[in-house]
Amino acid sequence: MGRIEKGVACSVLGCTEKAVRSISVAKVESTGLKVGDSRRAYLCEYHHREFKKRSRKDQRLERLRWSAQT
Repeated sequence: MGRIEKGVACSVLGCTEKAVRSISVAKVESTGLKVGDSRRAYLCEYHHREFKKRSRKDQRLERLRWSAQT
């Protein structure tokens, strides 16, 4: 049973919602969301959606980089 199933709160500063996803802190901070000090960032549904929107361009560039190497 993981932390998400146990009901950990969202790691974004000022949010107290229940987390639905766990992502590395480095990736979350690169999108501009402010999180506390730990190895993993736990995100609620709203902040996970914000993370996906903000990281969409980086993910697209990463996919292009990998497809160009083959």
